[in-house]
Amino acid sequence: MPVEKTELPERVEIAVIGGGIVGICTALYLAEAGHSVVVCEKGVVGGEQSSRNWGWIRKAGRDNRELQLMIESARLWQEIVDELDEDIGYGKRGTTYLAVNDAELHEHETWLEKNRDFDHGSVLLNAQQTDDFLHRNDRKFVGALHTPSDATAEPKLAVPAISRLAQKRGAVILENCAVRSIEREAGRVSAIVTEHGEIRCQKVVLAGGAWSRTFLENMGIAFPQLAVKSSVMRTTPGPEVVAGAVGATDASLRRRADGGYTIAKSGAAEFEIVPAAFRYFVDFLPVIAERWRIMTLKVGPGFFGPMGRHRWSASDVTPFEQMRVMSPQPNLKLLNKVLANAKRLHPRLEDVQIAETWGGLIDVMPDEIPVIDEPAGWDGLLIASGLSGHGFGIGPGVARLAVQTLKNERPLVDPVPFRLGRFGGRRAA
Repeated sequence: MPVEKTELPERVEIAVIGGGIVGICTALYLAEAGHSVVVCEKGVVGGEQSSRNWGWIRKAGRDNRELQLMIESARLWQEIVDELDEDIGYGKRGTTYLAVNDAELHEHETWLEKNRDFDHGSVLLNAQQTDDFLHRNDRKFVGALHTPSDATAEPKLAVPAISRLAQKRGAVILENCAVRSIEREAGRVSAIVTEHGEIRCQKVVLAGGAWSRTFLENMGIAFPQLAVKSSVMRTTPGPEVVAGAVGATDASLRRRADGGYTIAKSGAAEFEIVPAAFRYFVDFLPVIAERWRIMTLKVGPGFFGPMGRHRWSASDVTPFEQMRVMSPQPNLKLLNKVLANAKRLHPRLEDVQIAETWGGLIDVMPDEIPVIDEPAGWDGLLIASGLSGHGFGIGPGVARLAVQTLKNERPLVDPVPFRLGRFGGRRAA
């Protein structure tokens, strides 16, 4: 049900925009520290990418700029699960990246060498060890990167459960309550204006996921983030290949609590051209060049849609109210091919069928590293966005660092890699 104006808190210390994994965990940590906090979510908690991801909580394969933050996040996941009184399907079941040839195995060796000083727990398996792990003997794979301490969980269960925990700790969480603008007094954040009225606050955390760029551009803040569509499926129940998650170039999968699998293809995404794509094209050239064989570029109605170029005032209906939950159509042709690949790689999956498909929008930065920073000239505003498809696993760590930044506390990791300024200073067009 829509929020009534009378239900809005008149004043809080901190307002959080966005009810995904980062926004909800931010609210949890603030509430546990005794701060008054409200989360405003335009649709439903965890309704977009936070419930549409693969459910991996991995250290394996991370960029070393965010690896330490992910290591901390893995610890925070365990702390959160220990506090929950409901099952979210969490377990340290491991992730395993399979190598079908020497070139892929060399990539895993390179990652291990580059990150040998981190406590990630990853090891390299040879062909025999990989066969033993998979309970087969056909030498289909030349080796694998195996991380036993990595975890998995059910995304559709996790964020709503954490949201309920945050509310028990004192956070106010409002669904169907879009934020239209942020007000300032004497150059400092003073309030947010929602579709249902104003909430006075001292600080704001923007954790809007794929919507963050649109929101910031309306405020004159350039944010080089674009959204790409991923397609995912779940299957009918089948024999266990692995208890956790296993990745390969042609198909990656996670064993689900219901006995089926969540299956998708890493890096395969559809990029719908919007006006911001032209503004930030040069920034994204390295990503496009690396993935052009598996990335689809298209021009469609989205050019003029909710993530196109928009300007509005606090009294206007915004794109966030026009699109409460973004639910893009999945690429069924791609998913049928990915399922066929999964069955080829893992013959025990021969009889599983597609039970459900869905699409999701991933908020991607040019370097695929999140931003956790205050934009210049906006005292009291903190951006925590651009998680680039890594957000479910690293979300609690991003939230913890965001809270520490807000409170000027000693950060759990070096915050420099997450500065907005790494993209240069410019204003939105």
